[in-house]
Amino acid sequence: MIDRRLLVLRTLAEHHTVTETADVLNYTPSAVSAQLRGLAEQLGVELLKPDGRRVQLTPAGRLLVARSADLSRVWEEIRAELAGHADVEHSALRLCGFSTPMAAIMPNLAMRLQLRWPHLLVRIEEANPAACFEMLSTDAADLAVLVATQDVPATGDPRFEQRPLLDDPLDLLVREDHPMSSRTSLELADLATEAWITDRAGSAYHQLFLTACLAAGFMPNVAHHASEWDAAAALVAVGLGIALIPRLAKLPAGYPVRRVRLRGTSAPVRSIIVAVRAGSGKHPLIAEALEELEALAREARIMMG
Repeated sequence: MIDRRLLVLRTLAEHHTVTETADVLNYTPSAVSAQLRGLAEQLGVELLKPDGRRVQLTPAGRLLVARSADLSRVWEEIRAELAGHADVEHSALRLCGFSTPMAAIMPNLAMRLQLRWPHLLVRIEEANPAACFEMLSTDAADLAVLVATQDVPATGDPRFEQRPLLDDPLDLLVREDHPMSSRTSLELADLATEAWITDRAGSAYHQLFLTACLAAGFMPNVAHHASEWDAAAALVAVGLGIALIPRLAKLPAGYPVRRVRLRGTSAPVRSIIVAVRAGSGKHPLIAEALEELEALAREARIMMG
């Protein structure tokens, strides 16, 4: 098995403080420090150097982190091969996902996997995209379905295997009596003078919204902030503004609102991806989950038109 202390070192390389590393791994700070000291003593090299309240990796530490990605990939490949000789039905598969992709895809994925393996334990946890990758990295999850954002690792990151699943266009959400509600489609530029309801600044959704509006030639007038689709629909329903909603998301019930599709090059689209640890994709459970996800993505594309 891979020395667990390598995971501690890799996590520290990302977070730069012992306290944050301990929080991510559910260790105490003293346990993190002890493991790293022990690893350095065993290898006979300095792995860390102080940098104010943070720590930095030495050249030896950076080399070890880089090479540990290769070790982890090979170990995942070995685990995948061994699983071919094991009773996978009586094991567990841990899934994590973010917001709309989780609600639209994960329940059906879990259902299909358990139809094939009735005794399989499927666990699902909601987490933001960055946290999903952290869960994969620390072996707290086996597969993640999420929205690609600027906070997630690059597609070439050797620790993970990422693949596109489907595109999720954003539609306009308006009150039923809004002048635009009868349109079958429109361009984002047609809405330049509207009051908008969107997520708070700094979020991935807000960045996508702002980028699309700027590409359409206007700076949006953001009147209200709402993170949940239900809250946004409630504000739209009383005429406080308009909003965007992913096509994968179901309209909240009970509100007099309508969905109108956007067209044109500035129409915003979210990329839904699936990610696993590098080398784990051939594990029987993970391989089956990836195959079912592709089928669910095809069905979602047909549904979204």
